[in-house]
Amino acid sequence: MLESTASLARWQAGPQGRALIGAEAELLGEALDDVFGQELLQVGCWGSGRELLARSRIRRQTVVASCPDSAAGQADLIASPARLPVAGGSVDAVLLPHSLEVEPDPYAVVREADRVLVGEGQLLVLGFRPWSPWGLRAAAAAAGYPPGLRRMLAESRLRDWLVLLGYEIVSSRRYLYGLPLEAPGHLLRRGLFNPLPASAYLLKARKRLYTLTPIRPRLRRERLRVIGGLAEPTA
Repeated sequence: MLESTASLARWQAGPQGRALIGAEAELLGEALDDVFGQELLQVGCWGSGRELLARSRIRRQTVVASCPDSAAGQADLIASPARLPVAGGSVDAVLLPHSLEVEPDPYAVVREADRVLVGEGQLLVLGFRPWSPWGLRAAAAAAGYPPGLRRMLAESRLRDWLVLLGYEIVSSRRYLYGLPLEAPGHLLRRGLFNPLPASAYLLKARKRLYTLTPIRPRLRRERLRVIGGLAEPTA
């Protein structure tokens, strides 16, 4: 675990990692433009700083890291993403920056994010696409790609999990076009002469709040029967 974390940190510090994280910070800046509230929680460290949250309108931001070595001084809490020391229903937005591809139980992380989110809170997930140029390189590399990732989680599978938990998919944005070369070219938008599919996605979902509406029993109005049916009951 520590070795894979160190490998991922070295890759993120390189030119390809810095370019990708910079592009994702720009992408998240647009996605967070309409996300409001008091508390924003980032579960998992991705990059060397807090650049992913730089353009958020929510001022109270907390970063949770699962490993002290991966925090590099940027994390506010060290805890398991599947067991957050956060009260239930207390966070307005949760960001999972490739966290589901690093943690051993991605569904448990999604359930924990659901637990801490308030009703109508928003969940943002960054992920790599398995069936893409980057996904194919990850499948061919013994250490994965980027090095240190456990898996790549398909967007369709994540959508199924969120729908089962009662979420509404707000938007989906695909990015990271081109081959996984040392100096990436097209990151956020498809190039004119680049027909390759996107290798990553940003999924944004809202936790729906369903209120129970009490159903009043229908009262049957029984009329008193009078001989001949000519008279109606009076008060």
